[in-house]
Amino acid sequence: MKLYDIAHSRAGDKGNTSTLSLIPFKEEDFAFLCHQITVERVTEHLKNIVSGSITRYELLNISSLLFVCEQALLTGVTTSPAVDTHGKALSYALLEMEVDGYLKKF
Repeated sequence: MKLYDIAHSRAGDKGNTSTLSLIPFKEEDFAFLCHQITVERVTEHLKNIVSGSITRYELLNISSLLFVCEQALLTGVTTSPAVDTHGKALSYALLEMEVDGYLKKF
């Protein structure tokens, strides 16, 4: 199963940093996302896009995850040679991640 089956994402940018939110469609899936979508998995999944560190924040009050991705936009909007200088497609790249065990209790 892909993440886009159970969650949506938004992207933001500041300089060479992209922020990616991961928001479950159903609030009860938040614990599953916290368990499955680790910094290590996101780093591996986006390794060809994000060259810096990735930090994960759990936004418990709104049942969402936020990933701050350093060195993700090839220097930033005004100087980047990238096609997607704002990193908006990066949110969909995250949603392409495969997840296992969705129906299992954890």
